[in-house]
Amino acid sequence: MKIGTDGVLLGAWAPISHNPYSVLDIGTGTGIIALMVAQRSNAAQIDALEIEENAYEQATDNFENSLWNERLFCFHAGLDEFMEEPEDEYDLIVSNPPFYAEDYKTNDEQRDLARFQDALPFEDLIEAADLLLSENGILAVIIPFKEEERFLAIAHEFELYPTHITRVKGTPTTEIKRSLLALGRNLIDTPLIDELVIEIGRHEYTSEYITLTQEFYLKM
Repeated sequence: MKIGTDGVLLGAWAPISHNPYSVLDIGTGTGIIALMVAQRSNAAQIDALEIEENAYEQATDNFENSLWNERLFCFHAGLDEFMEEPEDEYDLIVSNPPFYAEDYKTNDEQRDLARFQDALPFEDLIEAADLLLSENGILAVIIPFKEEERFLAIAHEFELYPTHITRVKGTPTTEIKRSLLALGRNLIDTPLIDELVIEIGRHEYTSEYITLTQEFYLKM
């Protein structure tokens, strides 16, 4: 499974200024977001959750071969199974959830599981965050911009409120494609809202994107 820009963005952007002790990555895929949080933070416990077997095995291998293998652990389970007997609260929960809401499916079951929203509905993700977040914990996600309003409305029902929203554009002239959202239990009157542009031209990255992600690329 290749690494996508969405995962890199969330791994680099997810808030860690509150010094999280425990982190959960829901739907970890290759493990990239959990690995990036391990590199950026001093979190002692970084758990990851992955239901698809090939991705789970790849994430486990990546964790074991990393510099932070003693802090990283991957569960081979779905979110519903994981929530049946939750043992821990988490100071940071991160997720790059499957978000394709279209009704059609391809003939590739593994790809469908990774890409289609019915593998992890927003309602399930937010309900899990409400259950698993510590009192001052933060939920950080990346979703399509067109889903931002709906996601925040569902979160509001669970008394999770945005603290920081970054809207992402591919280039200065293209439309907003993604929303990076950080949510917590405390209602803030004016959450921080900003914008990130990735490229000026093909492979010509903006200074903001370079500043955000350069610690994670071999060549930037």
